[in-house]
Amino acid sequence: MTVRTRFAPSPTGYLHLGGARTALFSWAFARHHGGAFILRIEDTDLERSTPEAVQAILDGMNWLGLQHDEGPFYQMKRMDRYREVVAQMLEAGTAYHCYCTPDEVEAMRERMRAAGEKPRYDGTWRPEPGKTLPSVPEGRKPVVRFKNPLDGDVSWNDMVKGTITISNRELDDLVIARPDGTPTYNFCVAVDDWDMKMTHVIRGDDHVNNTPRQINILRALGAPLPEYGHVPMILGADGEKLSKRHGAVSVMDYPAQGYLPEAMLNYLARLGWSHGDDEIFSMEQFCQWFDVDHLNSSPAQFNPEKLAWLNNHYIKLADNVRLEGLVRPVMEKEGAKFDGAPPLQQVIALMKERANTINELGDAAMLFYREPNPDPALVTQHITDAVKPALAQFTEACKSIEWNKATISATTKEVLAAHKLKMPQLAMPLRLIVTGQLQTPSIDAVLELFGRDTVVARLQKFL
Repeated sequence: MTVRTRFAPSPTGYLHLGGARTALFSWAFARHHGGAFILRIEDTDLERSTPEAVQAILDGMNWLGLQHDEGPFYQMKRMDRYREVVAQMLEAGTAYHCYCTPDEVEAMRERMRAAGEKPRYDGTWRPEPGKTLPSVPEGRKPVVRFKNPLDGDVSWNDMVKGTITISNRELDDLVIARPDGTPTYNFCVAVDDWDMKMTHVIRGDDHVNNTPRQINILRALGAPLPEYGHVPMILGADGEKLSKRHGAVSVMDYPAQGYLPEAMLNYLARLGWSHGDDEIFSMEQFCQWFDVDHLNSSPAQFNPEKLAWLNNHYIKLADNVRLEGLVRPVMEKEGAKFDGAPPLQQVIALMKERANTINELGDAAMLFYREPNPDPALVTQHITDAVKPALAQFTEACKSIEWNKATISATTKEVLAAHKLKMPQLAMPLRLIVTGQLQTPSIDAVLELFGRDTVVARLQKFL
């Protein structure tokens, strides 16, 4: 058997983190077993589906690098196939026309609620041996309902949750086609999974209630059943369902905030799945390790600090050429002046150790690409009459020394010894004058990158 999995989002909004994690697990399961991963866009909700949402899903999958082997398939382009199957089911007697209006169905449900029963369609138009059906109302177009079994149970061994059993008495006769002939969600999913030969369906546990309906439709069609696994939702740090109030929940918000896709993938992989104590791993390792046995049956909690920690790890590993392509646009928006400034890749190499995001890295690197503008209060505090002679000596020495980190460091120590100062007494004034700020990496490394001419010019201008 060739394993075939799918990711089947509805394009009614952005690709959220829960959807991205589902896609990742389905993709990894297919890769682990040497199978195929299919992308299907379930766009039959015409009122809410938009081309922009479709593009947001495709953009999110592309940014994450979750490449599909087949698709994307669009349900709206498969209408002829759905109508064909509806006609076959009507002919086989596994579906039937129902002429009840929505108001009539709602009235049925109200009567059942009042009687303390579960509200459902009462089977008015369901054909049974010896039953006389009502007269067809003139001019009324019917829906098509699936003839759900009346007795017995629907049971499956869920790959995540274990055995789940639901009584058929809990399920009414589902509408599978509307009066205009357009098919409904559960019917389309069942037909698609059949036609696309899905062997394993990994999806969010908000679909658990859909699964028995889809299983019954597949059985009525004589189709093989895939194995199902329902992954719990992702919660915020406060234990509530993840939402916008917890921060960004759209996958494409994260590249804009300076996150790398490998960090997001690594983080999502650990949200509800584990491999011992391993926290950091490549996607190649993940695909080798991934199995459904280690999927958690309880909800995972989103931790932005953990994601930031992983992102810092991958920024430190990233090639500086790649980082430059990501950082430069961020800095250009902040008005960075690159002409005559140090090479950006060298600055990135110096600054990336402390950066949790690309945006933080761009902000930190800006000290090399703008004129210093130190706070006058800090200047008064740190650049005293006692330190100015040391600054003057250091400035003069900088004109002739070999310009590298080691020599700058040695010169700094000579000046400190000559004036009986401690390192912060000279380093802080140098930072303020040359960069305009007190927090930087090692001062000798910073001065080396600025270059002799810039350092001497700024010191002389100040003194």
